[in-house]
Amino acid sequence: MTTLTLVSHHLCPYVQRAAIALHEKNVAFDRVTIDLAEKPGWFLKISPLGKVPLLRVPSAEAGETVLFESSVICEYIEETQPGPRLHPEDPLERARHRAWMEFGSAILAELWGFETARDFATYETRRQALAAKFAAVEAVLGAGPYFAGASFSLVDAVFAPIFRYFDVFDTIAETGIFAQAPKVKAWRADLAARPSVRAAVGEDYPRRLRAFLVAHDAHLLKLAA
Repeated sequence: MTTLTLVSHHLCPYVQRAAIALHEKNVAFDRVTIDLAEKPGWFLKISPLGKVPLLRVPSAEAGETVLFESSVICEYIEETQPGPRLHPEDPLERARHRAWMEFGSAILAELWGFETARDFATYETRRQALAAKFAAVEAVLGAGPYFAGASFSLVDAVFAPIFRYFDVFDTIAETGIFAQAPKVKAWRADLAARPSVRAAVGEDYPRRLRAFLVAHDAHLLKLAA
């Protein structure tokens, strides 16, 4: 067996997706964390987009193949690694899961604007947009505990890093984003307790996220008073 290497950043939610998938499959892997503010030369040589995650895959023929983009990495992990399946067997249901994974990426785009908003108007616009997106998720959730019921899937791996942001945000101020989404709130709690989700970041994640908010003069911090 060869060892996979996940090139990471401390806060990146897309990295967390891949880490969660690897943990769920019980795959041993190395993790290399870089500073995206000062990207090392070796990283820029192998990352076409200059982004994380990357998955460095040893190859007998090429020496190494580097995969980029979290969705591609997660699909590769699902297709090549042993362990429980993280996608449904049925092609139509699998396609539906992939669509909701993309929806999770759309939430992350809104979330970036929310956490970096410096004034109330921008903050409130983003807050309402996030609430609307989670209302759409609420409408498709079943009895849980996970997106597809009893089985953990890649959709869960996508949404767990999203919810992790709010574990920190909630210690600062009440956003009200999940006020009308009880199923989402229950799903969030179940994902937070999952060992693979807990292992996807370091213990210093809350401190680093707070430092990020301070650096961006986030309006959220002003609500703490």
